[in-house]
Amino acid sequence: MNSNKVSIINIASREANIKRKLRRHLHALGFEKSDEGALQIQGSGKDIVRTLHRAQREERLRANREFIAAKAEKLLGHFASGREIDATRISPILERVSAGTRQGDLFRLASLTWSVPVSNGFGRRMRYLVWDENNGKLMGLIAVGDPVFNLAVRDRLIGWDTHDRSARLVNLMDAYVLGAIPPYNALLGGKLVACLLRSRDLYDDFARTYGGSTGIISKEEKKARLLAVITSSSMGRSSVYNRLKLGGQQYLKSIGYTGGWGHFHIPDRLFSELRDYLRDIDHTYADQHRFGQGPNWRLRTTRAALSALGFKEDMLRHGVQREVFICELAKNAAKILRTGKGKPDVGELLSAKEISELALERWTIPRAKRRPEFKDWDASDLIDLFGNQTRMLRNQLKSSDLFKDTG
Repeated sequence: MNSNKVSIINIASREANIKRKLRRHLHALGFEKSDEGALQIQGSGKDIVRTLHRAQREERLRANREFIAAKAEKLLGHFASGREIDATRISPILERVSAGTRQGDLFRLASLTWSVPVSNGFGRRMRYLVWDENNGKLMGLIAVGDPVFNLAVRDRLIGWDTHDRSARLVNLMDAYVLGAIPPYNALLGGKLVACLLRSRDLYDDFARTYGGSTGIISKEEKKARLLAVITSSSMGRSSVYNRLKLGGQQYLKSIGYTGGWGHFHIPDRLFSELRDYLRDIDHTYADQHRFGQGPNWRLRTTRAALSALGFKEDMLRHGVQREVFICELAKNAAKILRTGKGKPDVGELLSAKEISELALERWTIPRAKRRPEFKDWDASDLIDLFGNQTRMLRNQLKSSDLFKDTG
């Protein structure tokens, strides 16, 4: 048998193996075929979303096993128990995070507790820890990064064509991590953290860091200003981000829903096999991964592999429609983004400290009075949020003075 025939047989064998694994994985997540042959998921709500993300989250935690084992014991002391929080004295402050620092490690560890895995972001990025200055404990996380290129609800709202979007996307960012840490989340801390997107602190940080940005697509120098931030709810419709108003000003506004397409339900292990298959057939997407080669390389690569394997494109329709929100930092953000003309009107922007004071008075303090059970949360409970790494953490911390009650 000549080498060409062997190669063809090997590729055919790989194809059959990947197809089996994909079908088995999707069936385990709860996907079924409709009468028309399209993928569909039974049920709705937050539990379904968590189920769809389960494999991706477990993979993420396994990939971080060594990091968790090495860093968790030293970092878990930064998380609060409910009894350590006096709602009337909470004092939120923002700390910018740099890579390769203790703060960066803490950001990474805290984000691993999210039930839906968070992105690492790409391109321009600004990350923040939100601290409660009163007790020195971590309240929440914020990370903004370069926006996705194609987002229909955003582009319709602004009124962009392809040329306008390429020219002015540099003035937008996506919040890819945004939320409160237990037990602050039980005190509506997620609303407070979300409102901090529209702060003078973020606007000024962006101007200092990226004011002279070069466009990823156009390669042109642009005097970028942070006019707006886009974010979406990981659980479909959001009760946290809706109706976010403080002091008569709108902080986040719902602009619609995503179409329910994506690749998160294709876990890393299967994605790696899809890339290997593309290499076998000499497909150009197998090893392309640079800015300027498309807004979503992983999505394009997955689509190309599935198409080559003979699957319909609707395998990428997971059906989770996320609610999309815009946070406009400039009063005239929409006009500047649409026309490219005008000076940002940011005179109404408050500092993070001022926003926090308003949010505490409106949401946090009243919530603490109505729902005092947040006091029952113990910092050791956080360990249960580490999925398949929980047992390892508990064993590691049994003899630690940090959490005497973890065993």
